Amino acid sequence: MASVEQLRRRDGVNLVQLEADISSVRSGSSITSIALPDYVEHTAGVTRVGALSAEAVIRDYESAAKEIEAMGTELIDAAQKCEALTAQVHDAIAFMRETAAGYREEGRKIFKRIEECALFTEDVRKTCEQVKRRMVEVSVGPSSDEELEPQEPELSGIAGQVTISEIR
Repeated sequence: MASVEQLRRRDGVNLVQLEADISSVRSGSSITSIALPDYVEHTAGVTRVGALSAEAVIRDYESAAKEIEAMGTELIDAAQKCEALTAQVHDAIAFMRETAAGYREEGRKIFKRIEECALFTEDVRKTCEQVKRRMVEVSVGPSSDEELEPQEPELSGIAGQVTISEIR
């Protein structure tokens, strides 16, 4: 907003000369030649100096009001950009949550597979120990010409579910 100059009142101020100076700067000679904002109008009988002073002040205020409205428009634009950014942030957060859920699911699958492998390995170890024990019993056991009947080992857990062909 333009500054309002304060004039010191002098005894020798010539108001007629002041009005002439203002009129020479202004285009047009009548008060109505300068468009005023819709919300003000000159009062009947006001002096030319009073009308010109009031016009100058209202123009400063109107200029300031337009600048304030422009700031409001800029603020609305900034708010819209902020809303768009917020929507993008929400999308990014949703993507991160989906990605994290995918990682958890993959981790669960790997965890389960490792435990299954550990159980299978334990069953294989037990089976190997049983086979070794039988081999020792057969080689150390009674030696005769009789044929020993092959006995199927009783397997438990995953090893009981896997066939020899699946291992090969």
